[in-house]
Amino acid sequence: MPRFDAIVIGTGQSGPSLARCLVAAGRKVAVIERKLFGGTCVNYGCTPTKALVASAYAAHTARRHADYGVTIGGPIGIDMKAVKARKDAIVAPSRNGVERSLKSLDGCTVFEGHGRFVAPKQVRVGETVLEAEQIFINVGGRATVPAMPGLDQVPYLTNSTMVDLDVLPSHLIIIGGSYIGLEFAQIYRRFGAQVTVIEMAPRLIAREEEDVSMGVADVLEAEGIELRLNAMCLAAKKHADGIAVHVECTEGAPDVIGSHLLLAVGRRPNTDDLGLDKAGIATDARGFITVDDQLATNVPGIFAMGDCNGRGAFTHTSYNDFEIVVANLLGGGTRRVSDRLTAYALYTDPPLGRCGMTEAEVRKSGRPALIATMPMEHVSRAYEKGETHGFMKILVEKESKQFLGASFFGLNGDEVIHTVLDQMYAKASYTVMARAMHIHPTVTELLPTMLGELRELE
Repeated sequence: MPRFDAIVIGTGQSGPSLARCLVAAGRKVAVIERKLFGGTCVNYGCTPTKALVASAYAAHTARRHADYGVTIGGPIGIDMKAVKARKDAIVAPSRNGVERSLKSLDGCTVFEGHGRFVAPKQVRVGETVLEAEQIFINVGGRATVPAMPGLDQVPYLTNSTMVDLDVLPSHLIIIGGSYIGLEFAQIYRRFGAQVTVIEMAPRLIAREEEDVSMGVADVLEAEGIELRLNAMCLAAKKHADGIAVHVECTEGAPDVIGSHLLLAVGRRPNTDDLGLDKAGIATDARGFITVDDQLATNVPGIFAMGDCNGRGAFTHTSYNDFEIVVANLLGGGTRRVSDRLTAYALYTDPPLGRCGMTEAEVRKSGRPALIATMPMEHVSRAYEKGETHGFMKILVEKESKQFLGASFFGLNGDEVIHTVLDQMYAKASYTVMARAMHIHPTVTELLPTMLGELRELE
């Protein structure tokens, strides 16, 4: 039985970096990967989808050429095979780089195959059983396939298969009006497909505040995307023109007919075939591995990082899991998951950048607070670029004068949000930013102006 100091199961955003740090600390490490190195982000998530977003943005801007005084001699065309080839050329170096770095790392042995626990300190890969005192689980998640009547009778796509599509759907039906579904909706509409988004909730991205939901809906509908909200009794069936999805809504036809169907209704952890019961590792009702504030499971020496632990569903939270684990195990630190602040983005165009508390959460907390808002049409940089959709919102605690949160839905919102996020980590007074001199013309330059217009949150 091969013995190691540590076993890392999965090569997403946490696993490879942790393996390198453990080897650098003199540990003998085994890494297990069952399929593609790099995890969801590199292969099915951030990297390929943002490559597609970039191609879609180029197409959208090209169609607006006359708005900028530019003349193009002919219609704008989309070569989906070329779009996919560009995406593949971006993904491959990242995936291959992770694989190459681990396989060439002295002190690290890579095992390719599905790892399953057979005991608390033992993991089987094929016919080989590995043993280690410390085991780190970084197996990620996958798309949820809902129990929807008729799905077993029709072809459907998930985020994993969608990024490999090299044809343009004539009509893409998307079930799920949240982050993944909306990004693909805008991408494929800009490529030229007819797109319908079906959402059971009364509004898109229901976890966001209503002003954000409405703002995103306005942008998508302006681009010709049909939204079917309050959808009930969903069912799918084959149709002469492709796929029919039954939608019992208050408005609109009872069936949506399309050529392709994308399921984007959530994600589930890849924990159901790990043999967790053989190791006595606890999970919650949804299958997420239960961890404490330092990402340790209930079994001593076993940790869970990334999407499989339910403590975050983003690349940056997974990488932060690695930073917490390595700091505590090798650096003598006491870093905790609860120390990090909520921060994420929605990569529609314009993007949404979010950090900290929402306005609704601040109101619910009952604490005295201040608020400032500004429409993007008042931002010179946005006006000059002809991209004035959206708004900016900042929330401040009245007594401490510290930032509580921010929502930036507009040009560069996914980048500008870090200005507030860093101030929150520093626990700085908003007056520090209010007195700063920012560069013109940028989106960020308006933040001190906004802070000079703070008002009571009533």
